[in-house]
Amino acid sequence: MHPALRRALIDLRQVTGAEGAVVLSERGGPMRASSVVCWFAALYAEAGFDGCSSHSGRRTFITKAARHVQRAGGSIRDVQALAGHRSIVITQRYIDADSSIQRRLVGML
Repeated sequence: MHPALRRALIDLRQVTGAEGAVVLSERGGPMRASSVVCWFAALYAEAGFDGCSSHSGRRTFITKAARHVQRAGGSIRDVQALAGHRSIVITQRYIDADSSIQRRLVGML
């Protein structure tokens, strides 16, 4: 867990005394997966973001982690472990390509 997120969750617990779920449903209980999907869809629509889903953040995290993992001394297997994927093939499906990066890479060869 990122240290800043950990600190924020500890602070939240101290302020609210809450245990467990951080984001609650309208009824006050933990949100189901389908509710989270709908919640993200509404947030993205309100912000005017087209083509985004509840999975967009996951895809972005995995792509960014894959681009930076070597700087941390790791490998794509570390990204796989963070994503919780059994197969490296699944992790690779999440990693978006970037044509500007591809051009810079070819230029470095």
